[in-house]
Amino acid sequence: MNKLPIIVVGGGLGGAMAALALGKKGFDVLLLEEGEEFGVIGYGIQLGPNVFWMLDRLGVSEAVLAKALRPKSLVMYDWIDGGVITRIPTGDSFVRRFKKPYVVIHRVDLHGVLLDACRALPNVQMIAKTEVKSFEDLGDRVRVDIADGRKYEGAALIGADGIRSTIRQQMTNEGPPRSLGYVAHRTIVPMSEVNFDVDTDNVVMWSGDGFHIVHYPLREHSLFNVVTVFKTLDMAPTDTDSPHPDLARVYRDSHPTMKKLWGMMDLSRRGWVSHDRDPIRHWSRGRVTLLGDAAHPTLQSLAQGACMAIEDAVCLAELLHDTSGDRVDQSFRQYVNARYLRTARVQYESRYLWDNYYHLGGIEREVMRDTWEKKTEEQVFDCIAWLYDGFKLPQRA
Repeated sequence: MNKLPIIVVGGGLGGAMAALALGKKGFDVLLLEEGEEFGVIGYGIQLGPNVFWMLDRLGVSEAVLAKALRPKSLVMYDWIDGGVITRIPTGDSFVRRFKKPYVVIHRVDLHGVLLDACRALPNVQMIAKTEVKSFEDLGDRVRVDIADGRKYEGAALIGADGIRSTIRQQMTNEGPPRSLGYVAHRTIVPMSEVNFDVDTDNVVMWSGDGFHIVHYPLREHSLFNVVTVFKTLDMAPTDTDSPHPDLARVYRDSHPTMKKLWGMMDLSRRGWVSHDRDPIRHWSRGRVTLLGDAAHPTLQSLAQGACMAIEDAVCLAELLHDTSGDRVDQSFRQYVNARYLRTARVQYESRYLWDNYYHLGGIEREVMRDTWEKKTEEQVFDCIAWLYDGFKLPQRA
């Protein structure tokens, strides 16, 4: 554009994907990460078929699939009797309908594929230990101020720095994200340590009254990934103090398998408080825009946080391609207009599922179960088609 790089703040999955997508389009990219090194939290992640259209465009689908595992089904079990509420087969019929697979993968493995692809591009520079404190839009360029006094200038700035984005906070001054009163704990154990009767072939959710558990295999079934999420009841969640209520009380009426699953959990580490934000219509201003959780943080109900960031990255790179220096703000507005309704639907649908599907008790639970048990495979596929059919990239104006 003007011989300056595009600055991407945040070296996680969204930032790495943005750097790769922009680098593939020929842009010089400066990827800044505040941590000591480029890395992500080492647990599992799910990737829907919608994301593989984007990975295909960047030539990394095969590398991702080589590290991923394809489950047979997505299954939701009832917390009391262990009955199947709904099952979404992810084999041949799923791929025929959505053209792409559903996979689970270790976050570290996915991040590694993206970082390796970035390192292979001479126009992508990656710098760790670089905490961005603020930015300034100078009209024809942007400047970021680093905590240690360094400064970097770029043709544009992309904030991919998560739900507590420094870039978003300076743009909107809106304060902390919304807390739901739930906390999550994640554990990975060797599959050899799973010594009780539990489904280890599929992506499984156990739905309960104010709690749920998700588990699935990783790395060729050598690892077992478990996430337990529960309402903190009379304890207010914080970001620095993981509440550890009496889990026996939380799960006291649940199925024996659930009790064995939460008995496996490593509670020595701080839990993750469940947060999101209300959707917004605008997340670009001048030469600055946001991406992923910085723009539209969502609950994990649809397992689409990383997928939406990947869609964002490819869309943004497409709209910036061949853009002259004085049209960056226009391209950023096009990007937001192309993305805000789809991402807002993910946010709203995730909230709906969280409150009205995953965490029900009493008669509400019975009604929900009766409704979903009666749905055919085709009806279930139709329910998720809006998401899994993928995102059509817009054309530049």
